[in-house]
Amino acid sequence: MISFFSSSKRSKEIFTVGFYNVENLFDTVDDPKTFDDDFTTNGKNHWNNKRYRDKIKKLGSVISQLGKEKSYDVPALVGLVEVENAKVVRDLVNSKDLKKHHYGFVHYDSPDDRGIDVALLYNKELFELIDSEHFPLYLEDERGERDYTRDILVVSGNLNGELVHVLVNHWPSRREGIEESEPKRIDAAKLARAIIAGIQAKNFDAKILIMGDFNDDPTSKSIKEYLVTDDFYNPMEKILDRDAVGSLTYEGKWNLFDQIIITKNFLEKKEGQLYFKHAEVFNKKWLKIFKGKLKGSPFRTYIGPWYQGGFSDHFPVYLYLKKED
Repeated sequence: MISFFSSSKRSKEIFTVGFYNVENLFDTVDDPKTFDDDFTTNGKNHWNNKRYRDKIKKLGSVISQLGKEKSYDVPALVGLVEVENAKVVRDLVNSKDLKKHHYGFVHYDSPDDRGIDVALLYNKELFELIDSEHFPLYLEDERGERDYTRDILVVSGNLNGELVHVLVNHWPSRREGIEESEPKRIDAAKLARAIIAGIQAKNFDAKILIMGDFNDDPTSKSIKEYLVTDDFYNPMEKILDRDAVGSLTYEGKWNLFDQIIITKNFLEKKEGQLYFKHAEVFNKKWLKIFKGKLKGSPFRTYIGPWYQGGFSDHFPVYLYLKKED
């Protein structure tokens, strides 16, 4: 891996922004309004409080370590997807490794059939929350009926005193097939661009971070042609080119669905302002399956119906922002 820093010293001038698909972070309580039955005590996954608490502890440990090589502080912002409700997010911020850092969070219930949502954790010492909103993505299935999916979460606030806007995304999956489902992800990209247009109409030079599990790679049509236009830069594309690694595997192939994308004004060095330094996949050895045909893949909670006791089927991703002196 290429080093982008001349020193290994941790700095208070470097801020970490992360994103993590936490893979089915469900509590054990049945929600009659959603299809969460598999993740209940009597469900097919035999999900119970011990397994839930273990997963919460593991995820909290991972989040607390994002960016610690260079940043003095724990992450300033962490986007999350596949969280069931506000309770699981609250349990996460109150876990052993995060509680002392007093994270706040933003979460809204979305209409997703499975009941999974998106959320944003923020370090109260580094980020001042100003406003938040969520935008539904309207899709139709092959019968012309509403296809319920995750909202796009938008959070605005001051990061180290500088106004930034964060979009947290979890775009439609490839379950129906890549080509068949692609139009849905293009619709998600169009919604994100409409949200961005609204932000830029108020402030053309707004600093914006787009993060999420896009279920597409940086080079996919939805990202390359519809989301990342001239005003944005996607550092994850260079990671894909440079290291040939990803954030998840499917049928033995690596994908980099988890991405953090930034407006190009983050590339400018201006006194007292934050600028982009480096992006990375957090794929430590202890986050990987260590043997068998899935060796090297993310160590997940379940493989099929079999409980593994891992972290997630995705690696987190993160980037560093540095304050210019």
